[in-house]
Amino acid sequence: MKIEGPLLNATFVERPNRFITLVKINGKIYRSHLPDPGRLKELLFPGANLLVRPAPKGSERKTKFSTVMVNHNGQLISLVSALPNQFVKEALGKNEIPIFEYYTLVRPEITVGKHRFDFLLKDPNGSDFYLEVKSVTFVENGLAQFPDAVTERGAKHALALKKLVESGEGAGILFVCQRPDANSFQPMWYRDPKLGKAVLDANRAGVKVWCITLNISETDMTFNQEIPVNLELPNYIS
Repeated sequence: MKIEGPLLNATFVERPNRFITLVKINGKIYRSHLPDPGRLKELLFPGANLLVRPAPKGSERKTKFSTVMVNHNGQLISLVSALPNQFVKEALGKNEIPIFEYYTLVRPEITVGKHRFDFLLKDPNGSDFYLEVKSVTFVENGLAQFPDAVTERGAKHALALKKLVESGEGAGILFVCQRPDANSFQPMWYRDPKLGKAVLDANRAGVKVWCITLNISETDMTFNQEIPVNLELPNYIS
């Protein structure tokens, strides 16, 4: 998938709130929209090297830029939490994710009751399959974890998918790691045990859970690999 440009080099200064970063470009400080509400403390620290996108010409936005990527230890990591959905939609159409080789995209954004899921697919048997996509940016020692900030919405989605499976439908959660350096995935139990338990309960009921990693460059986002998922409940979680 192509990354919309142009992207400019910037330096992170501070983050006054969840959706705003102050960035320095050519010695001047600007407000830049941050499209990822996660904590991101391991990535966004004073002096971190960023790539930002200028706001469209004529835009009435209050921010002149959007913070798109961070260069962390020489590796680009996407900070746009909506990109995994865009990537998955395009990749499904081009059959670029091996997990879904025999699945067919019916439509994005499908509403069931009070919940809206990211995709409706047809599984290899031609039955409906509901897919929810979650963006992952946190990786430590090769272990990808989600979420790095509490997400009640994520837990509700997992439990809603569980109910769908219990009613005879097919469903899955795809965690998309917006960087290539992870070799396994697990919930971030200490940050959001409610989410972890919801995903675990959903999986036990039959909801499929996968994680893939992506290759990121200034211009492209491509599939890297599927990595193992460990949903085992830690001893310190009751």
